[in-house]
Amino acid sequence: MKSIWNGSISFGLVNIPVKLYSAHIEREIVLHNLCKNGHKIEYKRWCPVEQREVEWEEIKKGFEIEKDKFVVLEKNDLEKIKLKSSKYITIDQFIDQNQIDPIEINKSYYLVPKEDEKAYYLFLKALQLNNKAAIGRLTMKNKEYVVAIRFYSNLLLLHTLYYKNEIIDTDKLITKANIEISQEELNIANEIIKKMSKDFDISKYKDEYSEALRELILSKAKGKEFVYNEQVQKVKEKDLLSSLKESLEALEKKE
Repeated sequence: MKSIWNGSISFGLVNIPVKLYSAHIEREIVLHNLCKNGHKIEYKRWCPVEQREVEWEEIKKGFEIEKDKFVVLEKNDLEKIKLKSSKYITIDQFIDQNQIDPIEINKSYYLVPKEDEKAYYLFLKALQLNNKAAIGRLTMKNKEYVVAIRFYSNLLLLHTLYYKNEIIDTDKLITKANIEISQEELNIANEIIKKMSKDFDISKYKDEYSEALRELILSKAKGKEFVYNEQVQKVKEKDLLSSLKESLEALEKKE
């Protein structure tokens, strides 16, 4: 697997050489765009002004300052703004792990030592014993990220974090109506939550849609009719209290 970034963690006066690897694999089924005769559609790097296809070596970066007017950035221009965080993850502070809100996490990566680095494992063990995460900065893909580094299994896990102004304020999405919740409704909801509470194990879940999609593709490839056997339960319109009571009764029958 190819590393995404190479550099070092700067921890006080300690330098820890590391490589960055993606922590996730996207496993969705890719569906291609086809023409009506079943041929795959190609997308070209097309210049609409010069009416021609542009080769990769001709491509440059640019920022649109007004409609159809760009500031062109050459490769040596971008070299001028390389920050320390391009090669070093400088640790600014340490926090309790539970201070990181999941909504702040952008992506996750594994930080792997470049060699059998004692400082790496010391750093890992210290974070684990103190239940802390390290906060620093990392420049990658034309952006400087705030990052959190924590222990995960036998490795360091790095999360790139969203900045505050990148998280949409919930007040812009919903206005709180004058809703009254009865004590009985709340009591039943609490009881349902208690009965459905158990330890979370992600391995018990699977992508049922992707499995059904694979079956559909295989059936079509073999010229067979595909029939999906899951029955979708029709939900009847009921008042909230009745729905809560029926949900609780169903859970009690399972016990």
